Amino acid sequence: MAERKIIAGHAVRRVRRQAGLSQAAMAEALDISPSYLNLIERNQRPLSATLLVRLAERFDFDARALAAGEPAGGADALRRRLADPMFADLEIDRHEVAEWLAAAPGGAEAFARVFDRLGAGGGAGVPTADDPVAPVRREIERWRNHFADLDAAAEGLADELRLGAGDLYGAIAERLRVRHSLTIRILPIDVLPDVLRRLDLHARQLQLSELLDPASRTFAAAFQLAQIEARGEIDALVGGAGFADRAAERLYRRHLASYFGAAVMMPYARFLRACEATGYDIELLQRRFGAGFEQAAHRLTTLQRVGARGLPFFMIRVDRAGQASKRYAGASGASLVESDGRCPLWRLHAAFDRPGSLTVDLVEAEDATRWLTMARTVAPQGHRAGAISAEFVVGLGVEARLAGTLAAARGLDLAGAAMPIGLGCRACFRPDCPQRSLAPAGRALTINERERRLTALTFAGD
Repeated sequence: MAERKIIAGHAVRRVRRQAGLSQAAMAEALDISPSYLNLIERNQRPLSATLLVRLAERFDFDARALAAGEPAGGADALRRRLADPMFADLEIDRHEVAEWLAAAPGGAEAFARVFDRLGAGGGAGVPTADDPVAPVRREIERWRNHFADLDAAAEGLADELRLGAGDLYGAIAERLRVRHSLTIRILPIDVLPDVLRRLDLHARQLQLSELLDPASRTFAAAFQLAQIEARGEIDALVGGAGFADRAAERLYRRHLASYFGAAVMMPYARFLRACEATGYDIELLQRRFGAGFEQAAHRLTTLQRVGARGLPFFMIRVDRAGQASKRYAGASGASLVESDGRCPLWRLHAAFDRPGSLTVDLVEAEDATRWLTMARTVAPQGHRAGAISAEFVVGLGVEARLAGTLAAARGLDLAGAAMPIGLGCRACFRPDCPQRSLAPAGRALTINERERRLTALTFAGD
C-alpha cells in the first residue's frame, strides 16, 4: 500500500521556534529554500523522507511527534468535533479545516480543548467534563492507536519466548516464575466468584479464574508481563500524556499494558504477514495466533508501523442499545466510530440476530466515503449458568477502495450499491429516510398537511 504524504507544518514550525530560528536560518540548515519551508509550515507541501531524516539529524527531531503532536488531534479529529449538530448551519468543509490548522494551529488546539472540556453540544462523540475515558481516547487517537516502542519491545519478547517453547502461555508462565518469582494458579469459581484475574503479591501468585478460555488466559499472563517488563515504555507514554485526572492515567496504563499483551500474542511483523497472506481473514487469524475475535479485531487497528503499514481499520464495540463501550478510529479517519448515535440501517446491529456469524456490509456515509464493515457478536468472559449474560457486537471497517484483497470482500461488488447511512438521526441530514426517528439537530421540522412523504419527519433544507 502506498505511503501517505506527511503533512506536518505544525511540527516543523514548533521545532523551528524551539530552536529560535527564522525560516531563512532553518531553511539553510535543511538545505532547502525559505519559500519551500514556508509552504511546508503552511501545510501546502508534504514532508519528504529526506527532509524528515535531516530534521532528525540536525534538530534531534523525534518522528513520533508527528502522530502525537497534531493540534486538535489533526484534521480528522477537528472535523469530527465540527460535525456536532450545533455547527450544522455553518457548513464548514474540509478545506476550511485544513486552512485553519495551517494558519492558526494554536487556535484550533484551544478550540478542541474547550470543546472537549465543556462537552459542548452533547453531540457526536462529545464527552462530559468529568468523563475520564474522553482524554484517554483522545490520547490513543493522537497516536492513531499505534505505539511503536511498545510494539518493538513486545516483538522482541515474543521472539525470545518463541525460541524457548512452542506454547506461548507456558513460555510466559515460565518467564514469570523464573524471572519475577510469580506463579500462575487457575482457581475454581468458588474461590474467585466475581474476579477473573488477581495479582496476589503476598503469595507471589497471578490468580486466574477457571472461567477464562485459553486465549484469555494467555492474554492475562501477557498483560501481567507487560506491567513488569514494559514499565519503562508505559511510564514514558503516560508521562507524555500529562493527564490531570488519576482515573484517566490508570485507564491509559491499562490500555497500554493490554496493547503490549496483545502485541506479544500477535507480534507485529508475523501478524502483518499473516494478514496479507490470508486477506485479513480474522477468523483464521484468531486460530493461528490463539486469540479471541475481539483481540484480533483490536490488533487490526494498530498496524501503522512506518514502512510496514497494514490496512487502516476502525473498530467499535456496541451493545443492543447502540451504546459504544470501545471505539478506535486508528488511521482510518472514520467518523462512524465517533458518533454517540448509530444508524439502524447499518447492519452492524443485525449481527445480534446471528450470534457467532460474521456479518458483512457495504455502506456509504454522508461524506460519500464508502466502507466495507464486518461485525460479529462477542460475550465477555466469566458467564455462569443462571447469571445475567452480556452480549456485544464488535464491528470492523475499512474504506471500500482498499478492501479488494480482503477475504470478507470475495464475491462483493465494492463499486456497486451501498447502504446510505448516517451518524444517528440527530446528526444525519439525509432526506426521506424511512428509518428516521428524529429530525437533525438545528433543523426545523416542516409540516405539510397536504402530503405525506416517505418519512413523517421532514425538515427545512431537505
